[in-house]
Amino acid sequence: MSGHNKWAKVKHVKAKQDAIRGRVFTRLIKEITLAARNGGGDESSNARLRKAIQDAKAANMPASNIDKAIKRGTGELEGVSYEEATYEGYAPGGAALIVDVVTDNKNRTVADIRHLFAKHGGNMAESGAVAWMFEKKGIFTVTTAGRSEDELLEATLEAGAEDLKYDPESSDILSSPSDFDAVKAALEQKGISIEKGEVGMYPKNIVKVEGNEALKLLKLMDVLDEHDDVQHVYSNFDISEEVMSQVE
Repeated sequence: MSGHNKWAKVKHVKAKQDAIRGRVFTRLIKEITLAARNGGGDESSNARLRKAIQDAKAANMPASNIDKAIKRGTGELEGVSYEEATYEGYAPGGAALIVDVVTDNKNRTVADIRHLFAKHGGNMAESGAVAWMFEKKGIFTVTTAGRSEDELLEATLEAGAEDLKYDPESSDILSSPSDFDAVKAALEQKGISIEKGEVGMYPKNIVKVEGNEALKLLKLMDVLDEHDDVQHVYSNFDISEEVMSQVE
């Protein structure tokens, strides 16, 4: 199973704490603001904004917060000026990392991210050093629910998706980014439970990481994910279920 799927499981365990601290709302507000700034405030013609609003509603964000974030993005309300940036690097065990951030101070943020990499046994790399190991995809982590690989693959292809990464518990279904909404609707119509859906970076190849290096890798991902400016952390690791159970 890919690092994307396993990291999703770790984050699921963290989700309740994140919600209590308000970090989920902070990330969603940033995403809504940027989506509205870059593509306009009409969600019917702005797929990124539409997805951000759907995520905000799923997290029970008040409608007033969503509306204010959109208006800050379109300039109708004053707000912080955010920038997007992506940093790349390597984790303990040689796994690749991509870190997406949204910040109001890039100099501060890049220094923070570099420090976290160094402190936890990783190292930052030049732009493009690991990006080639990933593809931008619509990614749906779905509950397998006793379906065989053949059954789920058939449903995946009928929904217009490109690929299935099967696992007996939860599987990844991949689509092109432009087909995200259509595939999501088709999967829901087929009664397939979507645990998480996003347009993000999915690894082309997997790096197996074991033992203490695996625990260090997960700690690095955790501290990066905890940073206020970090929106997403992607990796291409594969870690045994035994190690994952220790973390969970």
